[in-house]
Amino acid sequence: MKMRLALIPCLLLLACGPMTMAEAERQCFERARLAQQPRGTLGVGVGSGGHAAGAVELEVSSDFLLGRDPSAIYETCVMARTGEPPSRPLYARPDWKG
Repeated sequence: MKMRLALIPCLLLLACGPMTMAEAERQCFERARLAQQPRGTLGVGVGSGGHAAGAVELEVSSDFLLGRDPSAIYETCVMARTGEPPSRPLYARPDWKG
């Protein structure tokens, strides 16, 4: 019984291991996009009975508000998650539109 209980913390630590480079770059790319500019959606419609309805959703990061460089955010984020620099700089990625 004691042996089984001792294995639980070890298994939990393994679950918190370093993530793959691809996953880190994906997550950090999104963070860099939000550092570049806010994202949002706007919805407008008319319901039954002619009642108008609307919705606004806006996502603003503190990195954007502080004017941080998206490239620096990306590199720091990937380093923190993997311990290695990104496989390519943010501005060299073909999917970056900045």
